[in-house]
Amino acid sequence: MATFLSRLGRLAFRRRGVMLLLWLLIFGGAGFAASSAAPPPADTFSMPGTESQKAFDLLTKKFPDARADGSSARVVVRAPEGQKISDAAQRAEVGRLVAALGTSSPQVVAASDPYKIPAVSISKDGTTAYTVVTYKVPALKVSDKAHDALDAAVKKARTAGLTVEAGGDAVKVDQTMGGTGEKIGILVSAIVLVLTFGSMVAAGMPLITALIGVGVGISGITALGSTLGLSATTSTLAMMIGLAVGIDYALFIVSRFRAERIEGRTPEEAAGRAVGTAGSAVVFAGLTVIVALAGLAVVGVPMLTKMGLAAAGTVTVAVLVAITLVPALLGFAPVKVMARKGRLRYAVKPLSERRQRKAAKSTKHGRPNLAARWASYVLRHPVAVLLVGVVGLGTVAVPAASLQLGLPGEGSMSTKTTQRKAYDMLAQSFGPGFNGPLMVTVQANGAKAAGDKVGAALRTTDGVASVSPATANKADDTAILNVIPKTGPTEHKTEQLVHQLRAASRDLERGTASRILVTGQTAMFIDFSQTLDDALLPYLGLVVGLAFLLLMVVFRSLLVPLKAALGFLLSVTAALGAVVAIFQWGWLADVLGIEQTGPIMSTMPIFMIGVVFGLAMDYEVFLVSRMRESYAHGARPAEAVVDGFRHGGRVVAAAAVIMTSVFSGFIMEDNDFIKMIGFALAIAVLFDAFIVRMALVPALLALLGRSAWWLPKWLDRILPRVDVEGEKLDQHATAPAPHAPRERALVG
Repeated sequence: MATFLSRLGRLAFRRRGVMLLLWLLIFGGAGFAASSAAPPPADTFSMPGTESQKAFDLLTKKFPDARADGSSARVVVRAPEGQKISDAAQRAEVGRLVAALGTSSPQVVAASDPYKIPAVSISKDGTTAYTVVTYKVPALKVSDKAHDALDAAVKKARTAGLTVEAGGDAVKVDQTMGGTGEKIGILVSAIVLVLTFGSMVAAGMPLITALIGVGVGISGITALGSTLGLSATTSTLAMMIGLAVGIDYALFIVSRFRAERIEGRTPEEAAGRAVGTAGSAVVFAGLTVIVALAGLAVVGVPMLTKMGLAAAGTVTVAVLVAITLVPALLGFAPVKVMARKGRLRYAVKPLSERRQRKAAKSTKHGRPNLAARWASYVLRHPVAVLLVGVVGLGTVAVPAASLQLGLPGEGSMSTKTTQRKAYDMLAQSFGPGFNGPLMVTVQANGAKAAGDKVGAALRTTDGVASVSPATANKADDTAILNVIPKTGPTEHKTEQLVHQLRAASRDLERGTASRILVTGQTAMFIDFSQTLDDALLPYLGLVVGLAFLLLMVVFRSLLVPLKAALGFLLSVTAALGAVVAIFQWGWLADVLGIEQTGPIMSTMPIFMIGVVFGLAMDYEVFLVSRMRESYAHGARPAEAVVDGFRHGGRVVAAAAVIMTSVFSGFIMEDNDFIKMIGFALAIAVLFDAFIVRMALVPALLALLGRSAWWLPKWLDRILPRVDVEGEKLDQHATAPAPHAPRERALVG
């Protein structure tokens, strides 16, 4: 592995112009393909095998005239204080609003008149009403003109003294991404890179190559969207992880190139060794990330499977960029990539072999840097460091035992948004369960009569506020009932009610000779959360198990990969505990500006495992591979640990700070769930990089000694040898070929 990658790095360095042109052509070709591709399909949310999905499939078949693919907006209107919505003046204004909404856009099918069925559309106190605006197209295809027309109609009604707010999937969601918080995160990343490298060129390479890799990956997803059924949101996870690992991978290789140059090697040789050693670590770190993302297929949700595979493809591109484009760019600036201080010494002819050995010896045994001094401290106090780290993370992880999963809705949006205001108005006037109605389907001969019988039975269930009359299809073999809970859609009592209704339905099926299914958006969210909850342990087992095998091949050890897996589980559990304490229990909610606490987003644990696992294995592989490399070259276990920190500690710390600053930018956004994502990823990276990798790893290696690198002989014979530490590079090191072109003066 190291030998092949070293040759690849040398080739990319020598043919840097061709390599750069090749990647630019790929980048441009992918961009052109994306721009000329058919529009991506709309998001299709399905969960095969769940009761909710079975009911939706049944409704699609039995009610073909229903516009299931359309979107809607629910416009809520409240009369001025002390007046009724049924007063003549208010009724006239509401009528004008409904008329304006119904003709606001060619995409609008109709706007319902709340006065036709006042028992349903007007609150009992007579102050509030709502109209439903139905669209021909899915939410993602509602045009900007249609959005603007809806906003204009709402604003005009407000000028008449009415309180008007709009919710539903057809209402435009204000995009708060890309705000001040993210800009600060990017600025911090740039500052950290400059401080780490002492060179603007070296700091810019990881950012530029990561953006190129993400650009190719996202463009590829867009180009294949209509063919493979990849929606516009499929690229979300790909962009987040692709950017994160792309920066890290380039950072590792540039750092190793500089280290090799400091030891006196020529630029081409340094590029070859950087790709052969750090590049090997990048390849295997990338494989662990790909395993984690492709493993999302075990969850059984097609949308997550597509997101995982798309993100895995983007990570693959990031690995290829790191081992080919990065050494090519190093070829254009082999001197400017070095720190400004002492840069002139690298612009002269290569050092002699004797001076190379002297430089290498000076670098290895010179004054230890901060990372090496920290490693030495940990080696002197391994038990104390281990206890403090494990107990501390274990304490933070305790709240994770109370984790409750749910999905975001309009009730979790900022109170400044019109969707949240409409949600609150409906909850106040019609009851909290009005925002999360349940739909019960009854399939039977004489469905109307059977449905009415089922509805009468369900009305007596605790937690049910009301049940609508049954509505049957033309064949009278399927009927629908709407059940309004007494509690909100994200409350635990609503989840219990869904389970109670389904249990009651099994008994009613025998009495009515029918098939009864409970569905609706709220029930779908509950099933989705349950599906993710059930898949969490199998997913963890698959990801950690396959990663264990990969790391065992890399490090030729049983205990090192076991330590890596256990450390990752500890950091992720601690991060989940912190998320539960803040976003579910409400600790420090005021400090972070969290407006409403509640269940944790269902996709959070799965996504966090994928992202954090990728970054954690990056740090583990890069840091420990330097230790393994030193140990393979004859260093004692303690010396190998210190040497690994001397060369890799600063870079790992810089990578962790960069990722933390980027993720922390999300905390400043208005949406509570965006805050949750940013906080969870930022705190998980901090825990894993600075406590697990920087403290627990050297402490455990100090206690294990040579046992850390033990591998049974029979297993050693079976496992393939990949030579990540670059032992064969020294064996194959030879003088330049007689006909090799003379190296030109370095001016880059």
